[in-house]
Amino acid sequence: MRVSLLLLPALLALSACRPEQTPAPPATPPASAAAPAADAALPPVAQPGVVERTADVPRFAATAVDGALYDLAAHRGRWVVVNFWATWCGPCLKEMPELAALHTMREQIEVVGLAYEDISVEDMRAFLKEHPVSYPIVILDPMSPPQDFATPRGLPTTYLLAPDGKVARHFLGPVTAYDIETAVEAGGGSLE
Repeated sequence: MRVSLLLLPALLALSACRPEQTPAPPATPPASAAAPAADAALPPVAQPGVVERTADVPRFAATAVDGALYDLAAHRGRWVVVNFWATWCGPCLKEMPELAALHTMREQIEVVGLAYEDISVEDMRAFLKEHPVSYPIVILDPMSPPQDFATPRGLPTTYLLAPDGKVARHFLGPVTAYDIETAVEAGGGSLE
C-alpha cells in the first residue's frame, strides 16, 4: 500500500500533459470461418478530426499572435522546429526558454510554437508577457488541427523539419536544445 501511494504522484505527473483520450473502440472479434477473407483486410475506422500521420513535407500557414502570417513553406532552406504546446502544460513551459535561446542563437534553426488549446489571442498575449519567447506563436484550434501534422497524442510534441521541408525527427515529450542540435547534425546539418 505504501509503495502504491508513493507511485501515485509520479503517475499523475506523467499524465499531466496528455490530452483527454477517447476510449479505444472495442477490439474486433476474430474472423470466423464463415466471414469472407476480404473483411480481414479492411482498414481501421478513422476518428473524425484526428489525423493519424504527419505528411512527409508538411505545409502550414496561419496568423501568429503578433498578427504576422506564419507560412512554414517560407522557411525552407533552414531547419525548423515545430513545437506543439499549451499554457497549462508544465513540461512545455519548462522547454520554452531553451527553445527561445536556440531560435535566437542558431541562425540556421528556427522555432515556431503551435499553441494547441482553446485560448483567446488577448489571453495568449498576456501569458507571453509573463513567459516571453523570441519565436512566433500560433494558436491552433484543437478541434481542427493542421491537416499535415498528426494530431498530438501528448504535449509537448515537436517536429524537426530539414531544410528541404521533410520531417527529420519527431519528439514526444520535452525536448532540449541539445536534442535538436544533435538531430540537426545527425541529419547532415551544420551548426557553424
